[in-house]
Amino acid sequence: VSGSAPAETRNDSKKLRVEDSMDSPPSRVIHIRKLPNEVSETEVIALGLPFGKVTNILMLKGKNQAFLELGTEEAAVTMVNYYTAVTPQVRNVPVFIQYSNHKELKTDSALNQRAQAVLQAVSAVQEGGSPSSAAGESVLTPAPSPVLRIIIDNMFYPVTLDVLQQIFSKFGTVMKIITFTKNNQFQALLQFSDPVNAQQAKLSLDGQNIYNSCCTLRIDFSKLVNLNVKYNNDKSRDYTRPELPAGDGQPPVDPSVAATLNKDSTSLLGAISPLSAAAAAAAAAGRVALSGHSGPGGVLLVSNLNEEVRTPQQNTHTQTYPCSFCVYGDVQRVKILYNKKDSALIQMSDGNQAQLAMSHLNGQKMYGKIIRVTLSKHQTVQLPREGLDDQGLTKDFTSSPLHRFKKPGSKNFQNIFPPSATLHLSNIPENVTEEDLRLLFSNSGGTVKAFKFFQDRKMALLQMSTVEEAIQTLIDLHNYDMGRGHRLRVSFSKSTI
Repeated sequence: VSGSAPAETRNDSKKLRVEDSMDSPPSRVIHIRKLPNEVSETEVIALGLPFGKVTNILMLKGKNQAFLELGTEEAAVTMVNYYTAVTPQVRNVPVFIQYSNHKELKTDSALNQRAQAVLQAVSAVQEGGSPSSAAGESVLTPAPSPVLRIIIDNMFYPVTLDVLQQIFSKFGTVMKIITFTKNNQFQALLQFSDPVNAQQAKLSLDGQNIYNSCCTLRIDFSKLVNLNVKYNNDKSRDYTRPELPAGDGQPPVDPSVAATLNKDSTSLLGAISPLSAAAAAAAAAGRVALSGHSGPGGVLLVSNLNEEVRTPQQNTHTQTYPCSFCVYGDVQRVKILYNKKDSALIQMSDGNQAQLAMSHLNGQKMYGKIIRVTLSKHQTVQLPREGLDDQGLTKDFTSSPLHRFKKPGSKNFQNIFPPSATLHLSNIPENVTEEDLRLLFSNSGGTVKAFKFFQDRKMALLQMSTVEEAIQTLIDLHNYDMGRGHRLRVSFSKSTI
């Protein structure tokens, strides 16, 4: 290439997108186009880092293009296949990638000096050496620890331990994770097998959004060099010791960790190129659809509802069915269709909550009928005009005090799971016994197969015989008045008894 633009850059009118890239034969050289102005070499390198060693780079800043050479063709194929599923972004701007016609980059070092210096710095860190600097500027500093401290800002949607593991394992072997809430912020400590992997993850992920426009990762190195995990459960995990017990409830954080949390620095580097690995991993974990797939509005069309159902607690359709949807977001309004009483419009707080509810509830069996959930073309559910009697078909829950997800960073965001036969019960009064709860749930129309109190007896797990029974009892008994101001909170659990 010798510093001049390869042939494919001279025909930019083709506007090849990433999905067209398979038309060219695979090459370990990737052609990246439509980069934002003033993009840095480090940001472009970050696109390829998760897939393997980056061995060369050629920036064509005047054309907003770059060529990235990976160490192997296999790594390049993995990168292109990955970005076929999710649009690659740099500084929140979609970019286009394809295989280059060239099998390797032969760059003129005099014309590409800055890019080569950055590449050498990244390579040194990848190989565990000391990074070099360009023009007296330190590009990267040696990783001080294999443990990262992760803070989630704008956490409007759940970030689970499994989501973090999927995101960060792209950069190396994740050995241990501890999650906790401090100052009403969800945080995590995550340990790699090697400080180099921690460095790469921090470089690529710091400043990214896990979900569309929210759940921003702020990443710094922890003062700890090793985590001591006591339990393998939803809050902590040691992947090197699968034999650890699950424990009950929130596991205690190791004292050495607790002492260090207050000492860990919270000063973070500025945002690096937004890499879509985080969003894709979250989607792969079944949490939220990729950006652009959730639709602009938060209104769902739910059909094939059982018209005959009226539960003891909620005596109308507009109050019965929203209970199953409120597990996945805050239901704002519900409208039963006038000419089709087995269908309803359900408005969630936004498109992501609607997508979450649809992905978990479409095809589930409720009261003997398999319901269908799709995104509606409506942006909102209209309330009836003042003075018009719509026979109770529309219900407004906007100001309901029972919304689970009003508070950003609430622990409820960490406990969103698909429908399961096992239910998580909380806010249980002191005087309520296991027999009381078994009887309550049996009377709701099902068979209680197993029950287990947590240590404080304010929470419990209760297993019904089928998922359908669990959905039915959740609808019937979530927010059930247990007396003395205690209203039972019911959600699906990931655990089994």
